[in-house]
Amino acid sequence: MVKRSKDCRPDTLLATGGRRAEWTGTPDHPGAVASPPVWRASTHLYPDMAAHREGPRHNQDGRFFYGRRGSPTQWALAEALTDLEPGAFGTVLYPSGLAAIVGALLAVVEPGDVLLVSDNAYEPSRATATGMLRRMGVDTRFFDPLDVDAYRAAFCERTRAVLLESPGSLTMEVCDTPALAAIAREHGAVSLVDNTWASALGFPALQHGCDIAIMALTKHVGGHSDLLMGSASAGEELYCKLRHTAQALGHVVSPDDASLALRGLRTMGLRLRQTTAAALEIANWLQSRDEVAHVLCPMLPGAPGHELWTRDFSGGCGLFSFVLKGRDADARARLIDGLQLFGIGYSWGGFESLAIPFDPAPIRTSTAWPPAGWNKEDRLGVRLSIGLEDPADLIADLEAAFAALDTET
Repeated sequence: MVKRSKDCRPDTLLATGGRRAEWTGTPDHPGAVASPPVWRASTHLYPDMAAHREGPRHNQDGRFFYGRRGSPTQWALAEALTDLEPGAFGTVLYPSGLAAIVGALLAVVEPGDVLLVSDNAYEPSRATATGMLRRMGVDTRFFDPLDVDAYRAAFCERTRAVLLESPGSLTMEVCDTPALAAIAREHGAVSLVDNTWASALGFPALQHGCDIAIMALTKHVGGHSDLLMGSASAGEELYCKLRHTAQALGHVVSPDDASLALRGLRTMGLRLRQTTAAALEIANWLQSRDEVAHVLCPMLPGAPGHELWTRDFSGGCGLFSFVLKGRDADARARLIDGLQLFGIGYSWGGFESLAIPFDPAPIRTSTAWPPAGWNKEDRLGVRLSIGLEDPADLIADLEAAFAALDTET
């Protein structure tokens, strides 16, 4: 039997979370294996009618009821994630990161409500807010996450929720999340934060005043680019709302994927430390390049948002961006095509390094791109997800790609 405590340090929680003896063995041999087996059953059988009558009472307490309500594989992952998030009562699992965002929003907004969304949020989050939620009668309004006064003024008597993301998607702005969450609470609104970038290891969101912490487990928790999953953690009242809404929507995750996520969770701390160190080394190198106008990496001293990152975060990850100096889209394409060790693909947080182009101007409504004070020609960016390759090899790959930047074929 694994002896553990929620007071243990994060690496210990990563190694021991979700390993209840009753989930890793049999009644006559509890704790027989290190990790919960994969329970693929859709049907949970009852030994008699008395047990059947009791079944509905155990819908939410980690005991068998029906496959869609989970089994030890999913329960173990949810419990391990809850242990990592100080202040959380429980965690709900979703079939993707976006499903977690959508499911959490549906749990807290209704027709007629106002939803405030950070203008630098993940583009699919924006699309959900301006599409499905708007059709449902939810009034979505975007705000500049760096303008606290304008954000405060955006609240009205119908504001029910705020969706935050820090660092911001693509452009990596760090907002004063504790202040924004406190203002939301003053107005009776629920604050949700997409905390995928740092995870609870680097930014314990509930401890910093947020009400619901959302992650795409596809990224750091999975870590191997072989699963899609999301999570939302909260205190008791909101957790119950999250779970009820997820059940009403029929959300369920594959036990096979839950097992993969549990496997990834065990090494997440090690991987985050390595990719963070490598990202800082590469970001420092990029700052020296004449072709680069801006390096958007809040972990980097002197970079935008670094002071708030230092104040609020205890860790980071391998995801950051840079903006080319005065180049056009064709030049940027030559740069990315010149990379050999970086794949071109969405997602991030896996073992492999990735690069994608971005120009956020078309998806911003409350903030300008390029920001004020920048050269207007410096607007085309590249987002890098640094994996587990040797950073010296990645730098050499980038250097060779920069040589092709201004060489037309």
